[in-house]
Amino acid sequence: MPATLGDDPGLIRAAAILAIGNVASRIFGLLREIVKSNMFGASPLLAAYTVAVLVPMTLFNLITGGEMVSSSLVPVFSDYAAKERRHELWQLVNVFLSLATIFLIVVVLLIEVFAPQVAWLAGARNFDNQSLFSVTVRLMRLATPAVLFLSIASILTGVLLSLKRFTLPAFTTAVFNATIVIVALLRPDQITSLVWGLLLGSILQVIMQLPGLRDGKLQISFNWQHPAIKRIAILYAPIVVGLVVNQIAIWISYNFAITTGDNSVTYMTYATTLYQFPLGLVVTALSVATLPTLSRLATIYRTAAENNALDASDRLRDYKETLAGGIRLVIVLGVPAAVGLFVLARPIISLLLEHGAFTAADTEITTQVLRVYLIGLGFAAVDQMLVFASYARKDTWRPALAGIISIVIYTVVAASLLETLGLLSLMVADAVKHIIHTVIMLVIFQRQLGGLAGFRITNTLMKTLLAAFVTGAAAYIGAILLASVLPTTAFVGKLVIVLVAGLVGLLVYLAFVFLLNIQDAKSLWYLFWRRVRPQR
Repeated sequence: MPATLGDDPGLIRAAAILAIGNVASRIFGLLREIVKSNMFGASPLLAAYTVAVLVPMTLFNLITGGEMVSSSLVPVFSDYAAKERRHELWQLVNVFLSLATIFLIVVVLLIEVFAPQVAWLAGARNFDNQSLFSVTVRLMRLATPAVLFLSIASILTGVLLSLKRFTLPAFTTAVFNATIVIVALLRPDQITSLVWGLLLGSILQVIMQLPGLRDGKLQISFNWQHPAIKRIAILYAPIVVGLVVNQIAIWISYNFAITTGDNSVTYMTYATTLYQFPLGLVVTALSVATLPTLSRLATIYRTAAENNALDASDRLRDYKETLAGGIRLVIVLGVPAAVGLFVLARPIISLLLEHGAFTAADTEITTQVLRVYLIGLGFAAVDQMLVFASYARKDTWRPALAGIISIVIYTVVAASLLETLGLLSLMVADAVKHIIHTVIMLVIFQRQLGGLAGFRITNTLMKTLLAAFVTGAAAYIGAILLASVLPTTAFVGKLVIVLVAGLVGLLVYLAFVFLLNIQDAKSLWYLFWRRVRPQR
């Protein structure tokens, strides 16, 4: 195996494609939030929309969301992805799509009928302005059909990832967000434009992935007895348990947030979008790109161990090295990004959101929310790699149990701090949740496979923390100095502050990468430099 993940061209190429897709997705996600902030600010009307779309997104996450793709679909589909078994793969895909579609149609119909009751559970009953309840119900009924198309798109993503066709899946979310932006701008005075954009975007996610299935034939099939369906169900059953608990916690957090003010859910949404930018860009790309390789190495190791092969320990080391390389890259990319976002939170939020109906007071609250969220980002980043590694071993029960424990702790912490900290209690609880889950996953890995000692993770972490601290200080000082000489209320002034302070931080971090000899970051830099440097 390569000494660093950055030395694996195939893996880096896959991660690069997914990273580009994530960049596009996050950019359009930010544009979506910019459009929303300009049109509706942090208004209670936007909060009603946020609660309404919670329902289809919850259903999507529970039924066929990213967790199913990574924990069940990709590992099982990958077993059939070899050319000699490709016919079996398409049979499985047809069966799974057919069964999922029927189930999803039934779920959508139920939500349409019981929308008022669902809105009540989601927290709409807590709005101070009771007219928002009926608005939430109406928007919920419009938005819920999107779960059908989002779920079908997610299944197709699982198929393409198992075939290592990364390009189309990488850009589905970007298309989804871009569609919401375009449709919203067509009717900027109507909150329903956001819902119609969501619906159209979910349909386009399906359509754009169909060319990637060029060698398959999609047709209706209801072979309930297909052996792989049972395997998927067994793998996903514990995930569903954990997701149910997680979604319950999200719904509880919405209920808690609304009790602190009708606008609070909107502040949470804006901060979450910014929080997920580095998380989605770095971690998801690496995790999804690494999952097929980890699945293959885990299978090789399991086979060797079951046969008492002499090279079983070498196969285990290959698996650990791939995982450790992924974790090191998450650290060297994610930690400085989190620190930079923390110190530049206010100017970034002011630049992106403070216009139209979004005020300076909204910027201050969103900044506080984001900064508390960021406390847990580093743990969330490492934790996602550990969870994906567990999925690669087809172990879904332990991450699910860890999720249940961390969610229970989240709820207890949020409830106990709500009176004291108000909305910020939810962000503190979120950070605690990520810390607890990461610790549990590390303990599980240690007990199962002996841990990751000897793979330079601690060394990389210590060096990266030092470099990130200096980077953050440099970016913060740069922002303060620029703010003292530039008009901070003008768009150009805000843009210059963010870009220049961010560039200062980046240059300082690169300098410390070489000064401290942070190998994984250097490997990425050399790979990037080889790509962009003109060939002689």
